[in-house]
Amino acid sequence: MTIDYNLLRVSIDLRAIQENYRLLCSKGTRLIPVVKADAYGHGLVDVARALASCGADFFAVGTVEEASNLRLAVPGTVLALLGPQLREDFQAVAEQDILPLVARMDQLWLLQEQAVSKNVRLPVALKFDTGMARLGFAPSETSPVMEALQRCDRLDPQWLISHLATADDPDQAVFVREQAGRFEHILAEFHRAGFALRASLLNSAGILAYPDLGWDGQRPGIALYGVNPFGDTARESLGRGLQPAMQVRAPVVAVHPLAKGASISYGRTYTAKQDGIVAIVAAGYADNYSRGLSNKGLMLVRGKRAPILGRVCMQMTAVDVSAVPGVAPGDQAFLLGGEGTSAIRPEELAAWWGTLPYEAFCLLGMNRKDFQGR
Repeated sequence: MTIDYNLLRVSIDLRAIQENYRLLCSKGTRLIPVVKADAYGHGLVDVARALASCGADFFAVGTVEEASNLRLAVPGTVLALLGPQLREDFQAVAEQDILPLVARMDQLWLLQEQAVSKNVRLPVALKFDTGMARLGFAPSETSPVMEALQRCDRLDPQWLISHLATADDPDQAVFVREQAGRFEHILAEFHRAGFALRASLLNSAGILAYPDLGWDGQRPGIALYGVNPFGDTARESLGRGLQPAMQVRAPVVAVHPLAKGASISYGRTYTAKQDGIVAIVAAGYADNYSRGLSNKGLMLVRGKRAPILGRVCMQMTAVDVSAVPGVAPGDQAFLLGGEGTSAIRPEELAAWWGTLPYEAFCLLGMNRKDFQGR
């Protein structure tokens, strides 16, 4: 039996994601929308279907299991960015027409083994590390990888992929170009050896700032969901027009006075400097609303911003509504988003939280979602 233990709700505007996709299409050549981790908390299947209706036919997810689920929901190509890791992943790739990212030699051999046993030919994407230092073959492994592919006659290498580490930092443009130079050299070696690989290097920030490095496909992630990767930098104008798609709200469950000198919540970390009114909102760290927002974050109540007072609790948070007339139980408090110019932006929430919008989206998106624009 599943019990819904919280009152927090997440609203996803699929039309905003579609508009972001169209904006990014105007800046790229062929987009491969990144919908990994439940589309950054926005809902894997619903987001992918919304993008497919706009013409998207190539998607990138994280795990092979995610790819398996998406293959049942949308047509087109599905790339598993983490590649096959478990034994059952290799079987799923062979049986379900999933494009696996390959970053280790043993993955090549195991995929070849599966292809032989199933009597099929399997497409693969090759991941090379050009400076991120996570997954990927080293540039020095280019020749050994080509030799292995010549022996793996049931594998069809289709893509060369790498990932930029600093594309969103205007001060790190030199490193971006260094990565691109390594990537171009690796690609040239494969082409000279007769491998007709297509290439993909750019993420969201790369699409906006380095269009000359577009090659054959680009992989937008965070920008699809309305976050400008260059927010509050000298390049902020590059992401103009992106629309946040996620709103998070929870109900007010109590409203009461807080007298001057009185404290509130665990540990008495806040003491009122004057008489005021507080609202108790049914949201807390059990809902993935971070305890790190204690005494720092803001919510939007009746169109006005209300500071968090004291510690965020498991399922409740107190906010100061002294300047918000008429607040009553049943009113909605927006933890993210809301109406008007005072809406809580993803970048703001993440800054108060001490993290990035990526994490805020993924965590808050684990709550029950409502979709608009389906």
